[in-house]
Amino acid sequence: MLHSALTILAQTAAAPAPPAWHAWATVGVILLILALLIWNRISTDVLIVGGVTLLVLLGVLNTREAVAGMANEGMLTVAVLFVVVAGLQETGGVTWLGQRLLGRPKTIVGAQARLMIPVAFFSAFMNNTPLVAMLIPAVSEWAKQHRLSVSKLMIPLSYAAIFGGTCTLIGTSTNLVVSGMWSQLPDRDPIGMFDIAWVGIPCCAVGIAYVLIFSRWLLPDRKPPISPQDDPRAYTVEMTVDPGGPLIGKTIEEAGLRQLSGLFLAEIDRQGQVIPAVGPQERLLAGDRLVFVGIVDSIVDLHRVRGLTPATDQVFKLDAPRAQRCLIEAVVSDSCGLVGKTIRDGQFRKVYNAVVIAVARNGERIRKKIGDIILKPGDTLLLEAHPNFAEQQRNNRDFYLVSRIENSNPPRHEKAVLAMVILAGMIAAVTFLGVSTLVGAMTAAGLMIITRCVPGHVARKSVDWQVLVVIAASFALGKALEVTGAAESIAHSLIGLAAENPWTSLIIIYGVTMLFTELITNNAAAVLVFPIAYSISRQLDVDFTPYAMSIMMAASASFSTPIGYQTNLMVLGPGGYKFTDYFRVGIPLNLTMWAITSCIAPLIWPFHP
Repeated sequence: MLHSALTILAQTAAAPAPPAWHAWATVGVILLILALLIWNRISTDVLIVGGVTLLVLLGVLNTREAVAGMANEGMLTVAVLFVVVAGLQETGGVTWLGQRLLGRPKTIVGAQARLMIPVAFFSAFMNNTPLVAMLIPAVSEWAKQHRLSVSKLMIPLSYAAIFGGTCTLIGTSTNLVVSGMWSQLPDRDPIGMFDIAWVGIPCCAVGIAYVLIFSRWLLPDRKPPISPQDDPRAYTVEMTVDPGGPLIGKTIEEAGLRQLSGLFLAEIDRQGQVIPAVGPQERLLAGDRLVFVGIVDSIVDLHRVRGLTPATDQVFKLDAPRAQRCLIEAVVSDSCGLVGKTIRDGQFRKVYNAVVIAVARNGERIRKKIGDIILKPGDTLLLEAHPNFAEQQRNNRDFYLVSRIENSNPPRHEKAVLAMVILAGMIAAVTFLGVSTLVGAMTAAGLMIITRCVPGHVARKSVDWQVLVVIAASFALGKALEVTGAAESIAHSLIGLAAENPWTSLIIIYGVTMLFTELITNNAAAVLVFPIAYSISRQLDVDFTPYAMSIMMAASASFSTPIGYQTNLMVLGPGGYKFTDYFRVGIPLNLTMWAITSCIAPLIWPFHP
């Protein structure tokens, strides 16, 4: 990585100087993009790609430079990790991970603490990109289950990964890049694994405390415009506790069935004895029939709970394997031949090769077992069937409407352990064996598909192209700042304000690195500022160590824009954030890290040892 960065710098230096107006045009385009992002009327991917296109039309970038980001290792790593995460989701591994790591918090501050502290610890010893990719779906599901606003958790997840990465030499790729450049300096001992921890740990502790204290005011609390309880389709669904399953002996609260969003446990049928108004401490027994009332999205989540299966035995009589099925909604028409008959007497499964899981009727609760419900026109049926059912029955006069529910395939619980082993192997290979993150992620994704933890068609759909396009286009913007000389000119101009004071120069170097990290990439910012800072330290005849450590921190601690660090961008969509959300919570945090580092670094590594 270091060699390639130095090669690029050398090639840039050898190339003919671009016209001066190219630098001004680049700065203008980037400022325009930032202004429009703050305006928040155009999507991020459209704006950034539009900015790159404009730079190509102006001749600032050639087409190769504009699209080079699509081959960037970091972007490709994120793309492949989507497949790895899909394997965890399809097998139910995400739910297991969330339950074990995150528990059952009582408040949003408690939830943030339970999330950030372990994430910061793990990110100190492993690449934070796969860590965040792995936890995004787990945190989303965890937040939904505990009725927490996901927008209060996603930015803390990204920030915690950044905090932890600043505590060790291997915490981020930026630290390794700076260490590599350091090793090429004359008469220098290698940077130790925990040298940066003198600054990183105080910054990590203060950063976590900052989020826990101020996020209630600074982070948005975004919820769906329509409450789940407003959905008129209130289904009644019965689930059975599997004999020998993991829920036996657990209380309702321990099983995670107490506070399901948009769903409540109405009663338990235990060997013919009905237990109404079920308390949170009621323990589950094998064969218990749990009667839930709720909306379709919550019932989809219920079907993903390991140890619960639909109470009707008809699901085991369908032709397609259960892992290949999905949930489908169908509204019964008045011309349906089964109107006036019970689901059992009408032999619904044989007629349509689908099983009725739940029935919704004008928001009222139907107090009958599924097989005993008499169908009426207008009933909305929740079916378990092969995905081609929707196409086959779409024009059938028996139904007014047929609609497939996305991402409703039952989890492959039997492969959950295998998926977790593959994930653990990827993390171990990247962390301890020196395997690159891209190679580790590609191997893990391939194993997920080969072992059928995730089907090929689901793997293809799991890739979020909007995120990837933004990452790739951001590299092009950073490249424009480099090739036009704008970045270097800005750096020299700002650092020139330091005069002859080493402490002032350290403060400015941190600020310049921080600025470039937010606008280009963290590694590029470090590579750009490092030689300038080294030259200043020699001119002032002071030790370069505090400068190097400050560059490490500034190039890693990116909080105020989503494009400054990959994990910030990865949580942009899942958290439902706007660009300005990062400004509001991130700028004070950037300034705090700036102040802490500028104070501690010269004390730990004096300018005049």
